[in-house]
Amino acid sequence: MPLPLHQAKAEFFRMLGHPVRIRVLELLQDGPKPVRDLLADIGVEASSLSAQLAVLRRSGIVTATRDGTTVVYALTSDEVAELLRVARKVLTGLLAGQNELLAMLREEERA
Repeated sequence: MPLPLHQAKAEFFRMLGHPVRIRVLELLQDGPKPVRDLLADIGVEASSLSAQLAVLRRSGIVTATRDGTTVVYALTSDEVAELLRVARKVLTGLLAGQNELLAMLREEERA
């Protein structure tokens, strides 16, 4: 029996739920990158990056190709980049709302 859609979506968002994975996806928005560049940009241990790339690869959200001794990662679709852009917009809106609330609380304190 296939997973219910809401459960499949929850699994998808759980897969995204790691800061290193999000950073990898952000970096890949600009195009394919070799692992050495990802390592330099993210600044984590190679073993940690490798584990997170494996999760992304297994999920099908990134692909890995070999160019000689270099492994290059890429997003599997432009929709991943769009998802990150939408998430940024949602987060910006949430934070703006929190700033407004904070300003109201500070104003209330002064009164």
